[in-house]
Amino acid sequence: AEWDRSAGSLAWTPDGAQLIVTATDLGHQNIFALDVASGDVRRLTQTGYHSDAVPVPQGIWMLRDDLANPAEIHFLANGSRLAQRRTHVNDERLAEARLGDYEQFTFTGAHGDTVHAWLVKPVGFDPSRTYPVVMLIHGGPQGSMGNHFHYRWNAQAFAGAGFAAVMVDFHGSTGYGQAFCDAIRGDWGGAPYEDIMAGLDHALKAYPFLDGERAGAAGGSYGGYMVNWIQGQTTRFKALVAHAGNLDERFAYVATEELWFPEWDHHGMPWERDVPGTEHNPIEHVAKWQTPELVIHGAKDFRVVESQGMATFTALQRMGVPSRFLYFPDENHWILKPQNAVLWHDTVLDWFTTYLK
Repeated sequence: AEWDRSAGSLAWTPDGAQLIVTATDLGHQNIFALDVASGDVRRLTQTGYHSDAVPVPQGIWMLRDDLANPAEIHFLANGSRLAQRRTHVNDERLAEARLGDYEQFTFTGAHGDTVHAWLVKPVGFDPSRTYPVVMLIHGGPQGSMGNHFHYRWNAQAFAGAGFAAVMVDFHGSTGYGQAFCDAIRGDWGGAPYEDIMAGLDHALKAYPFLDGERAGAAGGSYGGYMVNWIQGQTTRFKALVAHAGNLDERFAYVATEELWFPEWDHHGMPWERDVPGTEHNPIEHVAKWQTPELVIHGAKDFRVVESQGMATFTALQRMGVPSRFLYFPDENHWILKPQNAVLWHDTVLDWFTTYLK
């Protein structure tokens, strides 16, 4: 089986006959059973986001969530095709919340490939109205923005604020096979950018309630890089948010604590001649920047060091672009503390409200 670097938890069944694998799968995260003797693979779950699988003699305990439901403990009995929910920790809070409907769609992206994406409609959706849209761009880049109640990039937070959220699993994403995943190599600003633009074009045609004149984009990590890349490539977005994104890929290589991914994705070290991918460097296009951008960074981020965020903000300021810098002295590559997360969401949503509504 091709896990395309998407395999999460791995666990043996008690009898040692099967390996239970959690892996991204066409915009979902499912649980698979790999039979040791035959090598056969069976998909045990179908939709949603499954994690923390724990096999026992009677079946598998797991967490399950989706775009409309926070994580709860489920149990999949041996021979069953449907996991049964066993906890109701979030029921009371969920009953108080209003959520947007969601659906998955596909379109033709870069290289003529089929690309998957998700749309989350605004809360209180009225088909006779038009709504601003925010493109949410995942990190990794070997990741996925799928059917998941994410605790940092939650599409329902945007839906609750009156935005439609679109999330494209561009080339480089996991869950679509090794070739699709490896397509990111040497092409950070190429096919993924094409997919995001094509995905937005498709969504605007397929969903007439989306207002293409009020579109924004936001992303973290690789998604933050992509936002900075978008800044120098197009003015179709009216507002941008870059969280923990690189401005200068060459300097980022010698500053990060994670060397494997830049060497893998860019086919080597940046000072080596003719390294593909190093031409996709946002700093080379700063002279074209003009879209209002919110920059967010954590002081303890060693994956994308804080100076990348500071440099992005400085470039925006020197170019006279409306911009703001939100800095977390006590956070790393992610915003993990609850009150910081509230501030993060309030600031991001206020930024998009200012420029898209």
